[in-house]
Amino acid sequence: MKAQTILVTGAAGFIGSHLAEALLAEGFKVVAVDNFCDFYARSWKELNVQSVSRAGGNRFSLEEMDICDGAKIDALVGKIKPSAVYHIAGMAGVRPSIERPAYYVRVNIEGTVQVLQAAVRHKVGKFLFASSSSVYGNQKETPFSEEGHAIAEPISPYAATKRAGELLCYTYWNLHKLPCFCFRFFTVYGPRLRPDLAIHKFTRLITCGKPIPFFGDGNTSRDYTFVGDICSGLLSALEKCDRYRIYNLGNNSPVSLDEMVKALEKAIGKPAKLDRQPMQPGDVEITCADIRRAAEELGYEPKMTLPEGLKRFVAWFRESGHLYKLPGE
Repeated sequence: MKAQTILVTGAAGFIGSHLAEALLAEGFKVVAVDNFCDFYARSWKELNVQSVSRAGGNRFSLEEMDICDGAKIDALVGKIKPSAVYHIAGMAGVRPSIERPAYYVRVNIEGTVQVLQAAVRHKVGKFLFASSSSVYGNQKETPFSEEGHAIAEPISPYAATKRAGELLCYTYWNLHKLPCFCFRFFTVYGPRLRPDLAIHKFTRLITCGKPIPFFGDGNTSRDYTFVGDICSGLLSALEKCDRYRIYNLGNNSPVSLDEMVKALEKAIGKPAKLDRQPMQPGDVEITCADIRRAAEELGYEPKMTLPEGLKRFVAWFRESGHLYKLPGE
């Protein structure tokens, strides 16, 4: 039986590369799209791709292109005729979006429209979209539920673009009956984590004996979710994607910044030096996922504890971190 082809946009990045590997392990053929943007070093993404390629052999291929290039995206989807699209590509990060709002709007909104349009034109069966817990903004009540919380007040351009992506998915379901599942990711971490994200940045700095930027009083909390649990949720959703639906993919167990740093110190075996700084614009106080819908409808069940997940990240960092160098190192 011929393997189904799945298109994964952003497949050279952190979550995208893990998802591509997970799909390959399930026997799918994966066609990856990435434009290797300069958000961080191209060499990092090339290493991610090498890992995926080793896992997939001739069932994996990569096309370097921009999701905003509608003609190229359309031609690719028409050529490979995927049974589903996982749209993981996009500009990430709250703080950078404040500095480059127009660019985030272009990539995360226009790019999403181009991929949706190609999916409709070539009769793709399913569209699975990577959103973010950032869409919830600053909520007073936790956990955040897909229906129980108003999300009309995003506090960063990044959050606004991700909510816009969810709305566009609904529009394409309404107009074209393209089944769309949207997934709100909660602070994903694990091997290959982007260098700008706290766990990776802190690990590098603590290891080198340098101070870590510590924003606020340490009481802000995040629902840290291991990338393997995220991929399990994404895989389980593939067969069930038959309408428009939004799901939280989190861990339902928020941890304060202070607690995370202590756990990371233990995993590394070295104390952190804190460079205390004020809270940053656009940062929320807490994220906490209500995962009951994902559990009931997708069988989603996150299993990785933060201490064990941090151990796995630190082990990856010690084995491969020297390959993933920052500029000037």
